[in-house]
Amino acid sequence: MSVKPLRTAIVGTGNIAGIHASSLQQIARETGGVELVAAADTDPARVAEFAAAHSLTGYESVHALLAAEQVDLVHVCTPPGSHTPITLAVLEAGGHVVLEKPATLTLAEFDRLVAAEQATGRHVATISQHRFGSGIRRLRGLLESGAAGRPLLALCDTVWYRDQAYYDVVWRGRWDTEGGGPTMGHGIHQIDTMLCVLGAWTSVSAVARQQARAVDTEDVSLAHVTFENGAVASVVNSVVSPREESYLRFDFEFATVEVRHLYGYGDDDWTVTAAPGHEERVMAAWDRGPTRVRSEHIAQFREIATALHEGVAPPVTTTDARRTLQLAAGIYASAFTRRPVEAAELGADSPHYELMQGNGPVW
Repeated sequence: MSVKPLRTAIVGTGNIAGIHASSLQQIARETGGVELVAAADTDPARVAEFAAAHSLTGYESVHALLAAEQVDLVHVCTPPGSHTPITLAVLEAGGHVVLEKPATLTLAEFDRLVAAEQATGRHVATISQHRFGSGIRRLRGLLESGAAGRPLLALCDTVWYRDQAYYDVVWRGRWDTEGGGPTMGHGIHQIDTMLCVLGAWTSVSAVARQQARAVDTEDVSLAHVTFENGAVASVVNSVVSPREESYLRFDFEFATVEVRHLYGYGDDDWTVTAAPGHEERVMAAWDRGPTRVRSEHIAQFREIATALHEGVAPPVTTTDARRTLQLAAGIYASAFTRRPVEAAELGADSPHYELMQGNGPVW
């Protein structure tokens, strides 16, 4: 890539930051399109260790980093409660932002980022790595070709296991620092992938429960979702399931497409079943799609770098990401008001706009 590399920094140097750093440095070796130059963390020992491991300059705050470095792109890998102020600071300093999920704690916070994005002309991309694996792209191609027919039914299950010790970390399991339970922190990745295929949702009916973990939020949620295109979906989010699985199933008129994985899929994790009489057309459309791209962060990072070099908005846009966050808000709104909720109800006058839990929770 014969372009000036994007000077890139990472804020927050916990576990997920290592994936960001190694992915960015691999892209730097491949194309020269990015250059990872700095990191920041409020824990001096942790940022020093991270900076030494990746040959970076370390800073003890995002403000110190922005004052000392000219950066084009900042990856925010801190707990979700700090995403909004960090992102606003980066945008105002002239940088683009890549945000780990959940992007913000609330729809209100997210809309502040949208306003800042528009005011500064900078871009905010939200991590949605499962949209970028070859499997989901083959599925979208199958749908767009017409070979699969209309979408009818989907299953979207994130059934994971997190023991009580996992919630000993002070910011986990709290509305004010994590924004919610598995609906926000775990299942949101699968929900985002489902929306990538099915598009805009219209209504949701849900329940949320505290089944086993001593947390403020839910540890299980279940939802029925309807879509503008007429499809319906079942969504299950759990952190109390010892046999862990991430499962997506899409039933179209002429095909069923499924993927089973845990934290990322490859081509072998997908199954396609054509309806009788449609085998040849369905499989031909499936086989035309791309292959050998796992749903890993690096796949999205490559496309973000390319988009920014081309001067266009990187995937996934704030419009895409907001739709996913809005469905999480809708699940909570329905669960805590104990009635179906329309997407149109979740405007600025909704209690679930400023707080995911609204006036709840009602356990």
